[in-house]
Order: sequence, then C-alpha cells, then structure tokens
Amino acid sequence: MKRITLALTGASGMAYGLRLLECLLHAGCQVDLLISQAARIVAQHELDLRLPTGNGEVAAFFDRRFAGHHGHLTAYGKEEWFAPAASGSNPATAMVVCPCTMGTLAAIAHGLADNLIARAADVMLKEKRPLLLVPRETPFSLIHLRNMTALAEAGATILAANPGFYHRPESVAQVVDFIVARILDHLGIAHELMRPWGAHE
Repeated sequence: MKRITLALTGASGMAYGLRLLECLLHAGCQVDLLISQAARIVAQHELDLRLPTGNGEVAAFFDRRFAGHHGHLTAYGKEEWFAPAASGSNPATAMVVCPCTMGTLAAIAHGLADNLIARAADVMLKEKRPLLLVPRETPFSLIHLRNMTALAEAGATILAANPGFYHRPESVAQVVDFIVARILDHLGIAHELMRPWGAHE
C-alpha cells in the first residue's frame, strides 16, 4: 500500500484535489490528508462543500463521500507535529500539494517549514522523495517562476493545472480528470481516467 501525503491549500481548483483524493483511495492508497484553513474556504466557495472541523470527522466525511474505496485515510491539522509526514524517519512514498497556492509554493521553496504542509514538503525534498506541486495560477510573476525554478532544481515536480484538450473533453469533470491522470502517472498509480496518447479505442 503506497502512503501518499496529500495537501489541499487555498488555490482555486479544489475539484482537482478532491478528485485526486477519490482516485488515491479507490487505488488502495494510504492517504495522509493535510487541509489548510484557506482550502476549507475555497471548498465551500467553489463546490458548496463545508468540511468538518475535527480531523476524525474529516476522515469520516470523505470515507462516506467516496464509499467503497479500499484505501485508508487519516487527516491531520496544520500544527500536528507528531504526524508521520513531519519527520524524515517516517516519510511517505510521495507527496502532492493540489491545488498549491503561490504562498505555499514560496514557503516550500525557501524552507519556511512553519506548518505541517510546508514541513512535510521539506521532508520530501531532504529525503529525496517525490514531491509534486500543482499550482493553479495565471499569469506567473517573475517571483513565481523563480520559486518554481528553485523547487525544480531541488527535486520537486511542478505539475501546473494546465489541462490539454486533445482528448476532446465534454465536461468540466473530464478536464479535471486530465490533470489528475497526469498526477497519478507521476505517482506510478494505475488509472482509467483517460487513454494514453496514441492508444486505440
């Protein structure tokens, strides 16, 4: 069972993060879920989704929402320093920040590990484990680009939420699935969200 740390931050594009969570659980992954306060606000604004405040209640909420999955979900608060993700002695298989705010990206790029999300990402970099950041911003300022360059040089993967359209999506859900499919590809997790390029019907 792969253990994936998934962080949801306050960038627009919460549908990407929740669809990824659903796919990870249905793939049988163990997911350590980290949610910022801003992410809660965005989830309510974009998806009319009011998340519970307690960590146990959050896990139970998503277990019900994605009923029938074969994974395991644990939620942690931003200052739970005894969470597995906070230490290099117990790193996850990989970490994804989806969606990723420019503030979170900057904090990770400059080692400002003052909350569990930034600390968990810092652990991934120092332990040389896969770290995927999914920014949803446009246009990028020079500061954004320099921070992304620093992270790429440190070993992170910048997987911006820039969907392709060669699969001819007919719904917003299919556009979301394009990005989630690319994330799963980088995590080495099988999926059937879309056919690979060049594959036949």
